[in-house]
Amino acid sequence: MLLQSCVAALTLGLAAHAQEVIATAGLIQNNSTSASTRLRYDNGTYGPAIEEVHYYYDQWPIGIAVASDGRIFTTYTRGDYDYTLGVIVNETAEAPYPNAALNLSPDQLNTTWNGIPFGSSNSTAFISVQAVYITPNTSTRPETLWVVDTGRPTVHNAQGEPSMPYAVPGGPKLMAISLANDTIYETFTFPADVHYPDSYLNDVRFDLRANVSGTSGSGYAILVDSSNEGRPGFIMLDLGTGESWRRLTQDRSVLRGDEDVPVYQGHTFYFRQKGSPTGWQQEGLDGIQLTPDGKTLYYSPLSTSRLYSIPTVNLRERDTNPLAELNARANVSDHGQRGGDANGFEGDSNGLIYQLMPTQNAIFYYDQADGQTHPFVRDPRIIWPDGASIGADGYIYMNINQLPYQPDWNNGVDQRQHPGAILRAKLPNGGTKVTSLYA
Repeated sequence: MLLQSCVAALTLGLAAHAQEVIATAGLIQNNSTSASTRLRYDNGTYGPAIEEVHYYYDQWPIGIAVASDGRIFTTYTRGDYDYTLGVIVNETAEAPYPNAALNLSPDQLNTTWNGIPFGSSNSTAFISVQAVYITPNTSTRPETLWVVDTGRPTVHNAQGEPSMPYAVPGGPKLMAISLANDTIYETFTFPADVHYPDSYLNDVRFDLRANVSGTSGSGYAILVDSSNEGRPGFIMLDLGTGESWRRLTQDRSVLRGDEDVPVYQGHTFYFRQKGSPTGWQQEGLDGIQLTPDGKTLYYSPLSTSRLYSIPTVNLRERDTNPLAELNARANVSDHGQRGGDANGFEGDSNGLIYQLMPTQNAIFYYDQADGQTHPFVRDPRIIWPDGASIGADGYIYMNINQLPYQPDWNNGVDQRQHPGAILRAKLPNGGTKVTSLYA
């Protein structure tokens, strides 16, 4: 694939020390600028060089995953898009994956019952894919593209006002695609008391080790329910039995921030949806990442500046213990503020927790060694990093989709400008994709 290298950004030292001073990379005095000045100013960049990998000229992307053979898979939440799961085919084009037939056509995405809109209950094809994640080849599984289908497409009425139908069991699902032969080999759906009609599956992480306590020996998945309607939390899935359960539903650590007003590219952001009063972003729990030892899950809502974690043993505990939920809530750790609202997470083999920071045009990382959030890379081209994936090549890849400027958040006016993009940056200290959880 053709990779267009761009101007290298200034390098920021990544070593953290107790007496670390404020880093000044990106604040350059008397560098070239459009305005004549003697003053020090912020040129908007720091960290490793950003490379432009792919350009989107058709559908705007959400999720991203990079395979060991270099293939890049991407997702598109459904309104009237032709397909919802794609693969990059060249610098400026994508194609439906694994084929067009498995991507339901727009007229098959939703239905109504007594005038109430519902999503499709189709459990064998894609309705609206939000996220993808890749686990490597193991003794029990091929290299797998895991597909998170919300089952909840966005529907627009004749006035262009958006709404999201309720989910129907069968539609929201987790599907496993073998990257060896590009076929679905396993599908998991959820009962209505685990995935609510107003749930919204947002992301997923895996621990496939056979010796993990509280599982049947085939590993487990942690899924994010980011429910705008107010019941966010974690959905846990035993991959051996298909049993699922919830943890931390409506815990304070997963709820949206109260009247949160973030700033994107210097502009205050209020949620302006056509046909609705001006308000605030409603999404709760969003970013998640497991540590390489699988003992801790880091997470945060979209609309707060705080980072949380919980021991995974508390998430795996079943309701056969009547104190399981109380134990989970009692063991949530609040790591404090991290410098802005964050979207998706990723993690590397060094245990760094990368946080996509749309309010900063940046990616930060949290280092468990010193308990602090640090800057990694910042660039004016990072206008809403929506999904990220670490490849076997030691790069972090990110989808850039200008999300705050989409019509459904902007009174029906689409202010995005093509192209969208996939960008990438080299990880520090030889970091690469986490593989320790899949042996």
